[in-house]
Amino acid sequence: MKTPPFLAALLVFLGCVLAFPNALHAQWKTETYALKGGWNGIYLHGDASHTTPATLFQNYPTVLEVWRWNPNPDQTQYSTSPSEPSSTSSEWTIWKRNDPEEQLLTAMVGQSSYLVYLSGSSSTTTNVAIPQRPRPPVATWLVSGANFLGFPADSTTPLMASYFASFPSALASPSKVYKYIGGELGSTNPFAVATSSERLNRNTAYWFEATVVGDFTGPLKYELPSTDGLAFGRTGSVITVGVTNRTTSALTLTLSTVNSEAAPTGQTAITGPVPLTRRVYDSTTGVTTETAITSSFTVSVPASGRLNLEFGLTRSSLTGNSSALYASFLRIKDSANFSDVYLPTSAQTATPAGLWAGQIDVSTVQSTVAGSPGNTTTRSFPLRALVHVDTNGVARLLSQAFVGTLASTGNPLGICTKEVGLLSSQKGDALRLVSSTMPLDRAITGTGSFAVGSTLSHTVNIAFDDPTNPFVHAYHPDHDNRDARLAPLAAGKESYTLTRQLTFSFTASPPDGSTVTGWGTTIYGGTYSETIQGLNKATLTVGGTFTFRRVSEISAITLN
Repeated sequence: MKTPPFLAALLVFLGCVLAFPNALHAQWKTETYALKGGWNGIYLHGDASHTTPATLFQNYPTVLEVWRWNPNPDQTQYSTSPSEPSSTSSEWTIWKRNDPEEQLLTAMVGQSSYLVYLSGSSSTTTNVAIPQRPRPPVATWLVSGANFLGFPADSTTPLMASYFASFPSALASPSKVYKYIGGELGSTNPFAVATSSERLNRNTAYWFEATVVGDFTGPLKYELPSTDGLAFGRTGSVITVGVTNRTTSALTLTLSTVNSEAAPTGQTAITGPVPLTRRVYDSTTGVTTETAITSSFTVSVPASGRLNLEFGLTRSSLTGNSSALYASFLRIKDSANFSDVYLPTSAQTATPAGLWAGQIDVSTVQSTVAGSPGNTTTRSFPLRALVHVDTNGVARLLSQAFVGTLASTGNPLGICTKEVGLLSSQKGDALRLVSSTMPLDRAITGTGSFAVGSTLSHTVNIAFDDPTNPFVHAYHPDHDNRDARLAPLAAGKESYTLTRQLTFSFTASPPDGSTVTGWGTTIYGGTYSETIQGLNKATLTVGGTFTFRRVSEISAITLN
């Protein structure tokens, strides 16, 4: 079956914009940063945008300022030394505890470097705990300026020279590497480190003078299908993780599963860990064995080589309802003690819960003309439809839907029916979907169910004075529902109340006989019929086929 043009465009669009800061598939791990009085450089391997800096540091009154570094790949001028914080520079976004006018930094996003200023002297240390959602390692080295980066180093703090042996241009002379050591800014802060003896701290952000381009995060490179890591969602069954060894020696990896911490207030609660499995293909027998991961195991990655690791999950163990979130980590350590990586892992119960965008192709219209019995159109006419299925299987036909960071407590990623439900500062990242064939601001509960072999029906009433009623013309005196004295007219005088009865019959396979991967799981479809009353003295009947594709797996919806 050919993908309808509307859905093809939608899929491309989603691939570009659905990179929201607050992912539903959230695992939690608290990192503790040892900060000194004065200036400190830290790196967040996880996302802490679930709340504001004021809330993150409410129990740490000595934290007075936070500055996020905003690398600009398009800048044409740069300094070959660490950039000094400047409130007038677009390279920095700032939060100052005691200055409301300097609080443009509203969230601490992941895989970013920050300067944190504390009161007190450099001889005092405050351990600051920041709960966050770890993300897969990522870095972008910009040839157009200094790089302020952090790395997923092992807790044994490997030597910087050894860690960067497979990316020597980062340390090549005459370039230098700097770190902040507390105290005020000056000739010794940031401090130029000796890379041959410096131990790489995973929570420290370093300035690199080297003007290089690359994606180096460590001697091992991990390739995953998304920034959500091993996100199985409601229907995924197999995910491949690519591992590249950038060193000239074989490395042994130790893999284990780690439970997530409890979710912070306002975030999606975690029902339990993902029942992860390891899949191993035997090229001799052609058989893939799948074994539950109940303890750590090792694999070897050859020198300058690559290895693909396959993982699945035991879906029968996901016994929660459609809103239940299973989340944990796949931890990977290497035998050289270079890195310690926590890959997020998540899954949900396999149900049709979530937001679906569909296209109806109307190909039959019952004729009301005497002597003209045919009803087949020369070509199909497309109609758009939006349906949301909640935790209880209730399917609502929507006029529009917004997917983004909500304004509700905790600012989770969610779905709402009006723009007012979105967090104002994150509207630019939100997705809006509209069904132009629906009356405005409707969320119509259907009868039946959104499932293969079932039928789903919705009744859409369009009042005679509704602005979307086809009989109503705002600027035509014969169709404004007012008499010559501009007094309101009743229904049936200039316009009529319409009733549309939409019926979706879900089939086990595409109606046209084609084969579509994911039909009945990630793609639903079948035959469509609709009756329309009030548009003609006779009841009109149209029919065709429909296809729905899932936009979001979020089962909750804010009907505002």
